[in-house]
Amino acid sequence: MKATQKITPFLWFDNNIEEAIDFYTGIFKNFKVNSLNRLKGMGDKVFSATFELEGQNFMALNGGPQFKFTEAISFYINCETQDEIDYYWEKLSEGVIKSMCVYVKR
Repeated sequence: MKATQKITPFLWFDNNIEEAIDFYTGIFKNFKVNSLNRLKGMGDKVFSATFELEGQNFMALNGGPQFKFTEAISFYINCETQDEIDYYWEKLSEGVIKSMCVYVKR
C-alpha cells in the first residue's frame, strides 16, 4: 500500500475479509488488493489485508466477533449521474437491510 494517504480507514471483520474483498471486487471497477496476510495457526485463512477501492486505501483485520459494523461509521460514494447512483444502490443493497437516505447496512 502506498503511503500517500495520511489517514487510512481500518476495518474490523469477524472472519470474512476474503468474502468482503470478493464482494467489493465485483462492484467497484478500481479495486486492488495490496496484501493478504495469513497466519499459520489459522489454516490458510487471511488474518489481515490491505486494499484500495477507487483510490482509497483500507486496512482490514479478521479480529473476531467482539466488534460489529454499525451505522456509526459509513462511507460516502461520490456519484456523477443517477445511473451511477442506481448501479451502486442495487449492487450494494442486494440481499441486505435498506434504510432511508440511501443507507445500506452490510
